[in-house]
Amino acid sequence: MFIEPNIKNERRGWIEVICGSMFSGKTEELIRRLKRAKIANLRVKIFKPSVDIRFHRQNIVSHDENTISSTPVDQSQTILKLAKDVDVIGIDEAQFFDNQLGDVCEQLAFRGIRVIVAGLDMDFMAKPFGQMPFLLAKADYITKLHAICVKCGNIANYSYRKTMDDEQVLLGKRDIYEPRCRICYQKGEMLK
Repeated sequence: MFIEPNIKNERRGWIEVICGSMFSGKTEELIRRLKRAKIANLRVKIFKPSVDIRFHRQNIVSHDENTISSTPVDQSQTILKLAKDVDVIGIDEAQFFDNQLGDVCEQLAFRGIRVIVAGLDMDFMAKPFGQMPFLLAKADYITKLHAICVKCGNIANYSYRKTMDDEQVLLGKRDIYEPRCRICYQKGEMLK
């Protein structure tokens, strides 16, 4: 779908994607960028999927307990409706949104809005997760963050699920997931 950009408007929008495994600092980085935008007196709106209530119903909360106020939404199209008079949009847990999120982010960027999206690039089976592959392909800027493997201390890029549950979406914290490197992830999968 092509959207005619507003050529007269000199302000240009773009899409930034922050991705990585669980416990890599994605939400922490999202919060940091959004707080800096607020310090610069930019108008900021922040969204998260309403299904994510692990830490707080409304706020986005990092594993380090940094917090920023957000608006929970059931579907990505709602973001377009609420994105009035804004310079920067933040979206956390992008992998949990519907398949319209990529198009929504592009429409926002064409409106001249800076869009910052954070999410898991892979699920617990090491497969691309939700709309993240599309967002990564369309992003102007990509930041891939890494955790530390809890087994060997190397760079971790995988979210290892410690339970036998095979549903793709299973909200949890350190009780269910841990970051692992490629080799330790594979060793764990072979033991299941």
